[in-house]
Amino acid sequence: MKFLVMLVAFTLSTSAMAQNALQERVKQNKAALKEKASKDARKEAKRLQKEGWQAIPGGLPMEKQVDRVYMFIESYDDDMNSLYVDGTGTATGESYAAAQAQATELARLDLAAKIGSEATGIIDNMLGNKMLANDQAASVTTYLSENKTIFSQKLGRVQTPLQLRRELKNKNKEVTVRMVAKRSDIMEIAKQAIRDELEKDGKQLSDELKAYFDN
Repeated sequence: MKFLVMLVAFTLSTSAMAQNALQERVKQNKAALKEKASKDARKEAKRLQKEGWQAIPGGLPMEKQVDRVYMFIESYDDDMNSLYVDGTGTATGESYAAAQAQATELARLDLAAKIGSEATGIIDNMLGNKMLANDQAASVTTYLSENKTIFSQKLGRVQTPLQLRRELKNKNKEVTVRMVAKRSDIMEIAKQAIRDELEKDGKQLSDELKAYFDN
């Protein structure tokens, strides 16, 4: 009995040490990524400046904006999964206001496309786990590909860490916008879109599917 107690204590101690070591490695990896992101941001800001881009009046300096973008896209959870998804839009117009409005919409559509990609991945996973029949998976995939604007409409509040502008040689104005959204929010929109389509026409989901979507 004494040996058993000692064995359990040793196992728990070893497990705790392994967990602490893993957390320390994750911490070091995150620190290294942040340092690299900061360096990459400075290089990217210099490149953009050489191309004639400037911060939109009232916004943060360009280097700060680029640094914020990298801060988002280089953020990871403890399993080193990215926490954010980004979308970019660039547009040209006769005025900065018109170009900015179009670039903003394009960035939202780019984010919406990322939601579509996540939805496709979810469907593939469900199909592989026999949670969906082939005809169901095909039907939902077709619906999602033909109705990408639904994702843009479902996007809630997103972060816009970068908005830059420049004047072209022909005097037209160009604006580029970069947006980010939480990956968890993107996944929820994708799952809800799939669920809505599966429940269309009053169809009832199986208990397995309900548990999957409610998870």
